[in-house]
Amino acid sequence: MENMANLCVFCSSSSKVSKKYKEETAHLGTLIGKKKHCLIYGGGNVGLMGILARNVHDNGGKIIGIIPKAIADYGIVYKDADELIVTTSMSERKQKMTKKADAFIILPGGFGTLEELFEVLTLKQLQYESKAIVIVNINHFYDKMFDFFEKIFEEKFAKSQFKELYHVAENVDGAIKYITNYQTQEFPEKWYPEKYR
Repeated sequence: MENMANLCVFCSSSSKVSKKYKEETAHLGTLIGKKKHCLIYGGGNVGLMGILARNVHDNGGKIIGIIPKAIADYGIVYKDADELIVTTSMSERKQKMTKKADAFIILPGGFGTLEELFEVLTLKQLQYESKAIVIVNINHFYDKMFDFFEKIFEEKFAKSQFKELYHVAENVDGAIKYITNYQTQEFPEKWYPEKYR
């Protein structure tokens, strides 16, 4: 994936988060820009979204922002995006982001970020997608979520092989390294055998 162009990043629109998250997000934007990749993201100019977009542009990268009209009407659109797509709904936004992406990076975020993460995980589990998914666990933000994932596997709500659907990186350097070397994998059917009982 050395020549990959489109990196889809899911992240927070909150401006109140700790400096450590802002710094790592800025670093990701710098890496995307310097490597001349294209950022696919939610189109906002606030919170980690805005930090990410500005750093991509400041370092020579391209940006495609995809935002629902209902959110754009709040006046938080990153107007300097190279391409801005305004959708009629959240579901349309996610469909367009998924279609354009070559890989997904998930930074710390709230409910919206989690919803986007779970959608791409499910698409990959069901073999609609085979793209890299990297969860960046800055400051151990996602530790409790990973504990819950282990409970899902332990209680047989999902096969243990599906741990390979995603990769966990401690920082954005690790995320970019994983994506650069990523090769598609084959996964079993979602359901347990005996014709799904």
